[in-house]
Formats: sequence, C-alpha cells, structure tokens
Amino acid sequence: MSAKAPITQDVMTIPRKLPEGPINLVGLTRAQMREVLIENGTPEKQAKMRVGQIWQWIYQWGVRDFAEMTNLAKTYRADLAEKFVIEIPEVVSRQVSEDGTRKYLVRIVGGHEVEVVYIPEEGRGTLCVSSQVGCTLTCSFCHTGTQKLVRNLTSAEIVGQIMMARDDLEEWPVPGEPKDETRLLSNIVLMGMGEPLYNFDNVRDAMKIAMDPEGISLSRRRITLSTSGVVPEIARTAEEIGCLLAISFHATTDETRDILVPINKRWKIKELLQALADYPRASNSERITFEYVMLEGVNDTKEDAHRLIELIKEYNIPAKINLIPFNEWPGAPYKRSSGNRIHAFADIIYKAGYASPIRTPRGEDIMAACGQLKSATERARKSRKQIEAEAGL
Repeated sequence: MSAKAPITQDVMTIPRKLPEGPINLVGLTRAQMREVLIENGTPEKQAKMRVGQIWQWIYQWGVRDFAEMTNLAKTYRADLAEKFVIEIPEVVSRQVSEDGTRKYLVRIVGGHEVEVVYIPEEGRGTLCVSSQVGCTLTCSFCHTGTQKLVRNLTSAEIVGQIMMARDDLEEWPVPGEPKDETRLLSNIVLMGMGEPLYNFDNVRDAMKIAMDPEGISLSRRRITLSTSGVVPEIARTAEEIGCLLAISFHATTDETRDILVPINKRWKIKELLQALADYPRASNSERITFEYVMLEGVNDTKEDAHRLIELIKEYNIPAKINLIPFNEWPGAPYKRSSGNRIHAFADIIYKAGYASPIRTPRGEDIMAACGQLKSATERARKSRKQIEAEAGL
C-alpha cells in the first residue's frame, strides 16, 4: 500500500456546529433514544417501552407531532414536546423528469444543501441517498466530485432523506387501516453525493434505522452501498450494516483508475479486489456489483472488457457488472461511449457468464442521472473561510 499517496485534495470535513435547543429524536439509535429520554425525565423502568412507542410513531407512521402519539399520556406528550423535536431536512426544490424521476434539493443544518433522487421503475422504486455535502474523491468523470467536501451528514440527515421521500410519495401508512404491502419506495442506494465509507458510523446508524422491522422496515437486501474502494471499511460494511455492496470500478488498470478514481492511488486494484473476495456476504445470491461508466476512448475497448473478466475470475468474486453510459454535464472532460461500443463490451461480459445490464440513463433532463448530482448553492468552488462562515464556525 502506498500510504503517502494523496486520496483527495480536501480530506478533512468541517465539524458540524450542533444546534442549541430541543434534541432531535430522528437519527438516534434505540440505545441513544433510551439514554436521552432517561436524561430528560423518563423513568428508567419505562424507557424501553417508551422508545418502542415513539419509534413506531416516527418511523412506522411518519408522525412528527408528539400530540398525535395517542398511546402516550397527555402530560408525557407535552413534556416530550418541550424537550424534543422530530425534524428532517427541508425540501428546497423538487423537479420531476419526463421519465418520472424526482430530484429533490434539501437543506440541512447550517444552510447547506444536498440532492436526493427517486427513480420509479416497474415493480420497485429506488431512492438515491447522499451521505456527504460534496465529496472528497474528485473522480474526474463525476460532477459531484467537482464540489469540495463540506461535511459529513448526520444519521438524522441521512435517514431524514428517506422520510422526506415517503412524505412526497404519501407513503406513510395510516394507523388502523389495512396494511398495503406495495412499496413505492422499496430500495435504497447509497450512491448520491459523497463517499459513504468516509462517513461510516452515521451511514450505519441511519441504515439500521431504515431496516428496523418496527419502523421503515426495509430489508437489508433492498439496500446497496456504493463505495469507490475504501478498503479498510469494506469488511465492516458486511458485519455492521449487512447490505449489498457496489464498487465504483470504472477501469481495469491502475494507470487509468488513478485518473478516473483517485482513491486508487491509496488502494490499488489488487488490494480492492482482495477485499471484495473476502467480503463476508459475497455469494451467488448476493453478488457484488461492479459499476463501470463507459467513457469513449478511455476504458471501453474489447481489451478492457476481457481484462475486467480476468480480474473478477482471478479473485473468484460473485459479481454482476453494471455498465453506465456516461452522463455528460457542462464542462465534462469525457464523452459517452457509442451505443455499439457499449453493447459490444456488454456482450463480451455476458458471454463470459456474468450479468451485464446497461443502465438506462434516468432524469438526464433535470441533471439527476448518475454522476450529475451537485447542490445548486455549492456549484461554485468556495474557499475554506467561506464554508466555515456558512457552517457557523
């Protein structure tokens, strides 16, 4: 490992200035919620039961007003309302693509904004969730990577994106009414702004909340975390989150991947592939997804396709390869590979025995497609002093 190689131009995140006033219950784990309830007057013997009740109101029914929590005593509800809040990110704007894709710009604490995308498909609906404001990774083909990292999102701000989308889809069930098993929001992909594994603890806690059977109740197999290859955190992902894994791979040689995905300077392709081969959950039923953006004249030759197959076979990784036509953005240094080239690449992979779906670009007309996310207020690069001032530091 070349430990001294830089990962990015801007590795450090600015710590968030915690807001004063009532405590937000959103984003707390069950243990954390129990602790703050006890600290604020809930008898210890009742705390576990109270957590269960409040948890269901927030995450199963989508209730934000303590007064509506009718299985709690009125005096207790009033006490909760004095000391706590139930807050999620604020929707600043909502755009709907011609293909039905929805892109939300949401504002978080400190005034910064991130983008969230909902993609409806036949039989399922996928929410693309952000984990950071900006990104550390500066991947050269990614629009988000041209935005400096400001800070990590909290667990409340991550799970709050899911709650916000359920609000917009009007998908919260109503207590007492028949349960509707049809999910408009059925899948989560951590593929929005940021590198999830550089914000591991908050991502883990948010996904644990999303998977909790007494709340949003999404299966771990309905959640996919996409990483550019933070090797030391890959095994932890299986052990502490248990979700599916996707890798932003995009190149078959270190020379090319160093340019496309600069984190490769820290962890080379062979180190990454070994970590994937060792991934505790990797199996034929839970294959690792290799994401591969198709860039004209850069990584789209037949030789690249054969090299990709050889690498996956060498490490015996249960895999499928998602081929992503490059989604162009203003000033992008690359062009999308031709349709013929993409299909030829896919055919080589398919004949080698691997699934090779070509992703249909979604939401391109509203800049909501893969690699295009970039919050409106952060489009211009800002100095560290500007960012610190806006973060209240």
